[in-house]
Amino acid sequence: MDGSIAASFRSRKPVLGAWTSLAHPSIAEIFASAGVDFIGIDLEHSTISLEQAGRIIAAAHAGGIACLPRVSSHNGEQIKRLLDSGADGIIVPNVSTRNEVGRIVEWCKYPPLGKRSYGIARAQRYGFNFEEYTRTWNERSLIIIQIESKEGIEAADDLLSHDCVDGAMIGPYDLSGSLGIPGQLSDSRVTEACARVVKACSRKGRACGTHIIDPTEENVGVAFREGYTFVVLASDVFVLWKWSERMRELVARLRKTLAP
Repeated sequence: MDGSIAASFRSRKPVLGAWTSLAHPSIAEIFASAGVDFIGIDLEHSTISLEQAGRIIAAAHAGGIACLPRVSSHNGEQIKRLLDSGADGIIVPNVSTRNEVGRIVEWCKYPPLGKRSYGIARAQRYGFNFEEYTRTWNERSLIIIQIESKEGIEAADDLLSHDCVDGAMIGPYDLSGSLGIPGQLSDSRVTEACARVVKACSRKGRACGTHIIDPTEENVGVAFREGYTFVVLASDVFVLWKWSERMRELVARLRKTLAP
């Protein structure tokens, strides 16, 4: 990709994304046709393999959108292989200390900013684009950290002050669990913690994102007015879940009306 997604994040322009937890590249093709700016691949809460992620990245790029995998953990080997597969950046879960940020930057950026290994793979077009890719990578790649713990909330300003961190994505479910109220996303303790991250991102000039399970023009608009700059519009799993809820009700009615 040309790096325009990084420019949008860094300028805090509104960015819309989609999310996949299922392993087939056709989902990326479908989401690309919806006109979103990027797709996230969830390697944290799915069984998606590195090989499958590589195919999804290729499908996203073929559809003209960026791809930002969320890694399963603070795993430098996984990050290296996803970047070599062509990912436009990385989303890293549960970041709560400045030392963790430093390691993530080392894994993601080439020297002198980091210690990413130089290789020849799909990202470098198997050598045909090696010089341009390695020369421009540090500028056009994205590092998005997830702040989803009490410790992360307290350290938000420090985490976001690193020059190589482009933004934060709030993980409300893990955050609610860290606060001792798992799943209670509307509790004031959760909403106030989220607001603290939004304000920290604004102070530091970083992008700030969230995930809206059942997106509408109204609730997405509210998120942007609250200070978020990028929003993930549901996911393949949530789309199937919501569809299945409606189908369950329909099936129940049909069984009654079709009963002999």
